Amino acid sequence: MKTAKRIETVKEYYFSKKLREIERLNAENRDIINLGIGSPDLPPNRKIIEALIDSVQNPNNHSYQSYRGIPELRNAISSWYKLTYNIDLDANSEVLPLLGSKEGVMHICMTYLNEGDEVLIPDPAYPTYAAATNLAGGKVVKYKLSEDNNWHPSIENIKSLITDKTKLIWINYPNMPTGQRANSAILKELLGLAKENNILVCNDNPYSLTLNDNPTSIFQIKGAKDIALELNSLSKSHNMAGWRLGWVSGKSDRINEILKFKSNMDSGMFLPIQHAAITALNLDKSCYHENNIIYAKRRKLIWKLLDILNCAYDKTQVGMFVWAKIPDEIIDSSIFSDLILYNANVFITPGIIFGKQGKQYLRISLCTKEEIIQKAIGRIERTKAELFIDKNISHISNKS
Repeated sequence: MKTAKRIETVKEYYFSKKLREIERLNAENRDIINLGIGSPDLPPNRKIIEALIDSVQNPNNHSYQSYRGIPELRNAISSWYKLTYNIDLDANSEVLPLLGSKEGVMHICMTYLNEGDEVLIPDPAYPTYAAATNLAGGKVVKYKLSEDNNWHPSIENIKSLITDKTKLIWINYPNMPTGQRANSAILKELLGLAKENNILVCNDNPYSLTLNDNPTSIFQIKGAKDIALELNSLSKSHNMAGWRLGWVSGKSDRINEILKFKSNMDSGMFLPIQHAAITALNLDKSCYHENNIIYAKRRKLIWKLLDILNCAYDKTQVGMFVWAKIPDEIIDSSIFSDLILYNANVFITPGIIFGKQGKQYLRISLCTKEEIIQKAIGRIERTKAELFIDKNISHISNKS
């Protein structure tokens, strides 16, 4: 039995393969420290868990649910947007709860792309944007983000890439993997360009509350709802990654179009999880503050680790990762990542997995306890000399 041609357009997700490699190394008693995955290790607020337990115990709460989520959840999302971003969303027509925002990336691509439609995707970027585009039959067109431009898009570059087949533009601010904050002036220009060319702008926005004192939304730009969608999530902000809780917001026409596809893909969100999400969205800002105190302490240790590796980084970046440039003598971050893995037993994500523009960068997660980061620092300090020996670089390059 042959697989569908669409499957040939994508590869197994990088972390899926790498985690198998780490499992193999651990089976050899290597005790790998994983600083690569952005899955929050902090627990959700106790009130969230209690709300889930209370709802689960109600025998009436285990049936199929509405594809649009219960009204109370949509109202909570709307109120949270007003409190967080000072944005008004109509809870009845401009909010669609999702089983995680990653689901939304696929739904948007399947809703709007015909075979051969072009999608502008940043480089570097979350790999799912390209994978979902390919699976939907679209064509990926990369636009470059660079450190020289503070990881913001060049409007002139995007203009040069637009054709009559361009249908979507993906953006992601605060940016992952670079940690760059949004620049409203550039985004305003981008929205104007998109409106002129009848292109839908999609902003993926799950990192705005992590180590960021100025949360932003694309909808803060006047007229953005006419031409943009925004994805958001409780995964990072509320330590609920495995709960699969997100949403897409935008103009009512867009929401109804996406719902047409989504309603054929799932049977609604488990009601107790919706009740827990409502509790999460109604928590006061102290919950973010407490998380960020912990992340800030971890980030200082990551900076120390990067200094040992002779990497350069920007201390103003936000989010739950640190993006850093590798030493000039190492030409490929995948080689450097494997050097660290096989010599120090520490895994750090190579920036190349996010696109060619990440070839000389590493991304380190803040989702690891301080004592484990300290342990990783000790390992790297002890093996630093070995990381920069030409024969090791050649050995790892051949292994890769």
